[in-house]
Amino acid sequence: YLDLIGILLNVLRILATKAKTTVRFTLSTPVSQIIPKGTRVTAGDNVFFATTADVTVTSGETKVEVKAECVSVGVIGNGYPVGKLNQLVDPLPFVQSVSNVTESGGGADEEDDDSYAERIRQAPESFSVAGPSGAYEFWAKSASTLLGDVNVSSPRAGVVEIRPLLKTGEIPDQTILDQVAAVCNDRKIRPLTDQVFVLAPTQKTYNIEATYWIDTDKESAVTTIQANVNKAVASYQLWQRAKLGRDIDPSELVFLMKQAGAKRVSVTSPVFTTLTESQVAKEHTVNVVYGGLESG
Repeated sequence: YLDLIGILLNVLRILATKAKTTVRFTLSTPVSQIIPKGTRVTAGDNVFFATTADVTVTSGETKVEVKAECVSVGVIGNGYPVGKLNQLVDPLPFVQSVSNVTESGGGADEEDDDSYAERIRQAPESFSVAGPSGAYEFWAKSASTLLGDVNVSSPRAGVVEIRPLLKTGEIPDQTILDQVAAVCNDRKIRPLTDQVFVLAPTQKTYNIEATYWIDTDKESAVTTIQANVNKAVASYQLWQRAKLGRDIDPSELVFLMKQAGAKRVSVTSPVFTTLTESQVAKEHTVNVVYGGLESG
């Protein structure tokens, strides 16, 4: 039903995408060599990346780089650091070694119902041809299911800055930024007079230093409460970094820890800090101490 509603507004569910990277092939002998499209590499974990085009190593050269994408769709191909994809699956003459020279990224699962429903709700914003912020937010979120929040600003006339944020609260890599730029700069979307720049948000780091106590009446449940408090602290970190411009607010940390079973909470850090719309909070060090039992 949701997909049918989307069709009425010309909003289609975002399909799963494949992670991408760049792979370097090194030859043992400087001879002319073709690396065919579809040549696969892996890290040895049954996740495979395949080259997307034929590439030729010219005579006298021993190295060549080529784009590759994960054979499987979804987030499974994301996060392989430089040098991790170093096993050649399809043997080729003279190829001595392979290695990815960029971290893999850009893979995303199919859009879930909640995100899709939100985009359908925002769809009327996209009907304007005047470049309102709501329209740019709609189109930016259409670029990838990995995106959770988008900030749109105009520092001066004719200039639009778009800053996307992942659902995990992480800063998107260049692959995601390029995907957003490609969508929002489409001639059917971008007003003719706009210059659109897609930039990464800036992180504002903070530390967590807190001590909590548990009521003596709950002594038998101390272990359970400690585990729940740890989960509450993790939830606070995700809440804090899940939205651009969300002020660093220690009162939310106290609320979540007390909700998890703590009787009293003393927070030394963070202190309340105001963020701009282009900033996102990011925890640095986390030190939460159990202070013991306390009555009253």
